[in-house]
Amino acid sequence: MERTACLEVNALPLQMLLRSHPEWLALPTVVVDHDKPQGVIQWANEKAHAMRILPGMRYAAGLAIARDLRGGVVDDAEIDAAVELVKRRLWSFSPRIELSDREPGVFWLDASGLQHIYPCLNSWTRQIRADLLDVGLHSSIAVGFTRFGSYAAAKAVSTSIVFLSPEKERAHVDDVPMDRLALESYFRDALYKLGVRTVGAFIRLPPSGIRKRFGVEAEALHQLARGEGWTPLEPVSIDEPVECITEIEWPERDLERLLDLVAKSLQSILAKLSERHERLKTIRLTLRLDDGTELNEEVSPAAPTWDAQQVLTLLRLRIETLAISAGVVEFELRAVGIRYYHQQQALFQQAPLQNIEAAEKAFARIRAALGHDAVLVARLRDGHLPEARYTWEPLETLRIPNPSTVACRPLVRRLYTPPVALPPCDRHEPDGWLVAGVSEGPVEEVIGPQKITGGWWVREVSRAYHYVRTRSGRWLWIYYDHYRRRWYLHGELQ
Repeated sequence: MERTACLEVNALPLQMLLRSHPEWLALPTVVVDHDKPQGVIQWANEKAHAMRILPGMRYAAGLAIARDLRGGVVDDAEIDAAVELVKRRLWSFSPRIELSDREPGVFWLDASGLQHIYPCLNSWTRQIRADLLDVGLHSSIAVGFTRFGSYAAAKAVSTSIVFLSPEKERAHVDDVPMDRLALESYFRDALYKLGVRTVGAFIRLPPSGIRKRFGVEAEALHQLARGEGWTPLEPVSIDEPVECITEIEWPERDLERLLDLVAKSLQSILAKLSERHERLKTIRLTLRLDDGTELNEEVSPAAPTWDAQQVLTLLRLRIETLAISAGVVEFELRAVGIRYYHQQQALFQQAPLQNIEAAEKAFARIRAALGHDAVLVARLRDGHLPEARYTWEPLETLRIPNPSTVACRPLVRRLYTPPVALPPCDRHEPDGWLVAGVSEGPVEEVIGPQKITGGWWVREVSRAYHYVRTRSGRWLWIYYDHYRRRWYLHGELQ
């Protein structure tokens, strides 16, 4: 019979936060999405759970329950790095591993057929937990017969548990509290009001009313808990990198000769990837110089490829930006590939109006020349102040635009970062003010003020925003800062 294991690195983001603040170990601690009173709690430790401070609550609500509550934000890049570390260590214990796309730190492992390597599954779980403890990560693991059963058990135990039969798994899972599962706050609170505190009570709810009352996701969870929503394990591919180290007899400073040596090593790497039916996804170049310094650079083509010339062009652009202080005595190429599957070509192909492939190649060259953060895209987010309502993130994939037809094209507000300080204004209102200089003329129309106050949890803010139109027709977005007692230009309508 197939065995499925679920491992949870107990509240992984919370463990990362407590690494940075070990003095919070004895206090109720939470991870929030934003370090503000209105930030939403995402993970809570056992002390916070005992006080009914649960994920989905506002940080301010948690502070109202426990005055000594501590909270912080954990960067997504730090979480991704920790997940990658755990994934690579788990490959030493099972070749088939699936990562949860909803909860960082939750993994499913194929525990079947390991009896020839480990004396028993209890020994296997102990070795996994000990291995993760070596890198400072506490975990729990449950070995069962179903995906949901092992998941629910892993969320409720502090060490490890191995079920000997499906009946014992079901009996144990029935007693697991529902607040241990990763549920939406409204769904968890609704179940709590109905007196549904355990998985067993949740399973006993009539299936016909779940979707109507709680939605599609709740219905899918109910089916999974009843054993009707079985899905096979979807393991991630093992992406072992291909490495090539080349020693240079004499320190090399000439770029062309260095690139010639890199090209020969690159051909060898691409040949190895081809044998594994993989295309190059990312390549990392390490230059070791004669003065003992080491330079590390990484480039990624627009799409996984076997084109050596394309990769070499990106490496050239990257190397040309480096300040090489001495000759290169050794370099290392480390490539990560991705599995390639041959696809049937379409009989009729329609060329899109936008050449996405050409744009991706152009962006790859820009990243190689200027760095990975040179190509960014704006993402909306919750924020109180206008400058906090968006953030810049690296553009990973380019999508074909799908604009909609509108009868009246809206004006676009262009923000200045930081806001531009304006010369003093004698009057309280900006009407008649030469806000943009003599050439633009005085202000002839004013819309406002629109007041924004807040920020008392960090630094109090009080602003009065105005839209002003100059005689030349420019619409400017300005505000008066009551605490700084000065006018600022924050944007312009175009």
